[in-house]
Amino acid sequence: MNLERYKILAIESLKGLIGIQSYSKEENQAADLIETILKSQAYQTYRKGNNVWVYGKHNADGKPLLLLNSHLDTVNASASWTKNPFEALVEDGKLYGLGSNDAGGCLCSLMATFLALDEKEQAYNLVFAASAEEEISGVNGFELIQNEIGKIDLGIVGEPTLMQMAIAEKGLMVLDVETKGVAGHAARGEGVNAIDKAMKDLQWFQTYKFEKESDILGLVKMTVTQIEAGCQHNVVPDSCRFVVDVRSNEHYSNQDLFDLIDQQIESDVKARSFRMNSSGIDMNHPLVQAGIKMGRSYYGSPTTSDQAIMKGFPTLKFGPGDSARSHTANEYINLSEIEEGVEIYYQLLNGLDIEIKG
Repeated sequence: MNLERYKILAIESLKGLIGIQSYSKEENQAADLIETILKSQAYQTYRKGNNVWVYGKHNADGKPLLLLNSHLDTVNASASWTKNPFEALVEDGKLYGLGSNDAGGCLCSLMATFLALDEKEQAYNLVFAASAEEEISGVNGFELIQNEIGKIDLGIVGEPTLMQMAIAEKGLMVLDVETKGVAGHAARGEGVNAIDKAMKDLQWFQTYKFEKESDILGLVKMTVTQIEAGCQHNVVPDSCRFVVDVRSNEHYSNQDLFDLIDQQIESDVKARSFRMNSSGIDMNHPLVQAGIKMGRSYYGSPTTSDQAIMKGFPTLKFGPGDSARSHTANEYINLSEIEEGVEIYYQLLNGLDIEIKG
């Protein structure tokens, strides 16, 4: 197999994507481009909303289905960019542009790998999916199409991991917390200051440690990320509202953590969602073991992805690029990383025998 043309296709496809604004919920033109590329390779595409997927030409009944997936959407470009975020610019082997690293490089490398793998029949069936709304954990992303695709037995989620294997990732739960007081005149010492009352709970979030620690993901992490109180300098605030980012390990569901937190604090607390639980894949899975034999290392990821909403099958987060570059101004990916991504994806998956139990 000569992978060079697929590496070129991945790079050129990414250049095209960079030229299209594809903020979350605005991925329609990026989805159009992916459809156009796949149709040019003589594939029938399927689409729902801004999600596009395609099946392998050699798929047959009785074989497990392998999903190759990454996302089309990007975060909004910050004011710190000094380059045009929507211009694919190559300098010193780096491809600059919004979404180049997160996760256009993964998306285009997986699409190219799908095409390369599908040149011959594999021991598994293939589906490639480019999904929407990953950056906002939206309900019109992969969740919208999982049942449409059919029963999936194994998934690779393309996110920048330096082509090392993220075999688990922390879950995410966002809490809206409110401490209530009584308004009064600051000079007269009247009322009950909601900020003062909130201090106890704020300190609890900062210092509390949940008992169960994960060997791969570590402890549950809670971080207060936003706070708001008061309307003017001489009024004792009757409300203090703050937001807490909670990152769970596999020992706690988000519902479990919420119940424990609600018992411990005095403030009123609401969870925005319980959907994004911790996820991962067993160390003994043939995919992971094949990666280890190839010299790929493994780790637990502190960030969340579409892994968290994929239900009923194991997933591995794995892709070219560096998570540290994600969401940064003048985002880039090395051209060599895209080429390496296609090479390693293909070496890992070509001829792989996926064991399906149950």
